[in-house]
Amino acid sequence: MTQTWFQLSLGDGLLADLPIGEIEQRYRDLYASSGCQADLAVFKRHELEHSLHCTVTAYFSPAAGDLAHHFAANPCLRPIRSGLELLAGDVHSWDLLFGDDV
Repeated sequence: MTQTWFQLSLGDGLLADLPIGEIEQRYRDLYASSGCQADLAVFKRHELEHSLHCTVTAYFSPAAGDLAHHFAANPCLRPIRSGLELLAGDVHSWDLLFGDDV
């Protein structure tokens, strides 16, 4: 059974601090109320596309679906692990969500 991930473009990397802070704050509230679920995580990736500046994309794990919905994130496939950074979550979420992927 495939579980749905969610993605949200946070725009230009220079301006992404504000939405990142909002995600982190809401995450902390949700994480505490969830009983500290290790698979509840949000990742981010800086990407250079066809512009001079990078864009930042946030990826919400399936367990973070309520958080993703709050920010109107779009459903997506599980992201490739390469280049991801943990934005908010338990360090063990890497193993739980990506297994042996490199």
